[in-house]
Amino acid sequence: MKPLQLQENLKKYTHLSDCPVRNVISRFSGKWSILILCVLAENEATRFNAIGKAIPDISPKVLTETLKNLEADGLISRRMYSEIPPRVEYSLTDLGKSLMPVLGQLISWAMTNFDKIARPTTG
Repeated sequence: MKPLQLQENLKKYTHLSDCPVRNVISRFSGKWSILILCVLAENEATRFNAIGKAIPDISPKVLTETLKNLEADGLISRRMYSEIPPRVEYSLTDLGKSLMPVLGQLISWAMTNFDKIARPTTG
């Protein structure tokens, strides 16, 4: 690759507010977001407590915050039923569903390469 072409290719990552890679990936790259998206993809409409049970090491506070962020980004929807006690279910939106094949590839790669990454190599 020529230096000028390389410089042009790298420009798209330097403008913080305009970088699609940085801005889009940051929406779901937190410690819990991908796991929550996977739980919802496997279980359709899912209640808060069921998500918490599927990911037992997430605190209720962090689960609440992560769900709010995923909802604000349009990846999940929240549906509240007027019952006593109130019932709330979360599910993937069409946008969230469109992300799952890509995440599926990442998950498959992680499963294949986990031992190589988790175990530091000695050189």
